[in-house]
Amino acid sequence: MMKALIFLSIMLITCGSIVLIVFRFLKKQSSKEVIKLRTELRKQRQEFFLPSRLDAYQRSVLLMERIHPNSLIMRTHNPGLNAKLYQAELAKSVRNEFEHNVAQQIFISPVTWEIMKSSKEEVIKLIHMAGNHMDEKATSIQLCEKIMEIVAQVEQFPTEIAVEALKKEFQDLL
Repeated sequence: MMKALIFLSIMLITCGSIVLIVFRFLKKQSSKEVIKLRTELRKQRQEFFLPSRLDAYQRSVLLMERIHPNSLIMRTHNPGLNAKLYQAELAKSVRNEFEHNVAQQIFISPVTWEIMKSSKEEVIKLIHMAGNHMDEKATSIQLCEKIMEIVAQVEQFPTEIAVEALKKEFQDLL
């Protein structure tokens, strides 16, 4: 009876050790497999979303270029409007451009998106600042001249800063 008890104890310890070793081995293999699957998933996700992200950066740079006062004036100038109406038209155009591209924020970092929003607001402020210096009879041409004068005084315009941020973020993406 004593021999059977000793034999049974040895068998339990041996079997327990084997089960423990097998369990640890399987757990280690499982962890490696999970890490491998996560890495593969991340790679596939990047490959899937990369074209959309590229488009978002391209569209965002284009947006910043389109709302830069020089481009905006060249694209929207209407000599038949007075300064106040043209001021409203310019501000509306900036807002519309931005609203048309608001979905790009999905693919762009929150910090860079905030820079872009701030740039939009600065462009609108500049338009209103120039418009506030116009008298009632001022023409859209005079407003354009005032806007260009203000832009010329700024070392680096906010939309240019936003484009630089977008380019840097895009390079970091690659």
